[in-house]
Amino acid sequence: MQHDKDAAVIDNGNKVRRWITYVAGIYILTLGLSLAIRAAIGISPQSSLTRTMTLVFTPLSQGNYNLILEVIMLVLTFLVRPKAFKASYLLSMIPALVLALLLDLNLWLTEWIHLEPYTANLVLLVFADAMLALGLFLMIRANLILMPIDLFVNTIQQMTGRKWGNIKTVFDCTLLALSAGIGLVFLGAPHFIREGTIINAILVGQYVKGYFFLYEKFAARKRPAQFVPAPVTD
Repeated sequence: MQHDKDAAVIDNGNKVRRWITYVAGIYILTLGLSLAIRAAIGISPQSSLTRTMTLVFTPLSQGNYNLILEVIMLVLTFLVRPKAFKASYLLSMIPALVLALLLDLNLWLTEWIHLEPYTANLVLLVFADAMLALGLFLMIRANLILMPIDLFVNTIQQMTGRKWGNIKTVFDCTLLALSAGIGLVFLGAPHFIREGTIINAILVGQYVKGYFFLYEKFAARKRPAQFVPAPVTD
């Protein structure tokens, strides 16, 4: 959900360009997620849940679990507000499937990354969050299909009238609690929830704001200066 002041960043033009931007955003986002996982000092709530599940039931990949989570969110979107559910919402599973496939691809491509010094892992996480946020920014800019998770959060926001950001925070905390609970019950302790989880929660939002700011500055420079006629004097 974007504010009016961010409207200049949204691309409402050529559909082909927007789809290219959107898919590029998904790839960069999944690369950021993969690098954050390789940093091994804590990952986002959503990723921690799906990553924990890969340890509980190993035959399925993280991409598989991510897709399952998206399906669950789409079903919940229907259940909590069936009269407002649109058939077009089913199309959200297409980018969800692409994201799942690209996530598994990038996890495979980054499998070789094992950093030893803590500082190196911290730097990697900071870079990974920048990549993740860039992917989000590009997807927002493309202004196409929302993922099922965002559709669910939007539906709750429309039902309650609460601020979108507050609902997203509660949603993320719920996923985090589920991740910790499942880890405790099936693995003896929570996994993937560390200081990096807090760093991720803080940095990603700030990075996205930064990308909006930089793009608006860039766009302002590209606009032709308006000609202001000199006042007529006798």
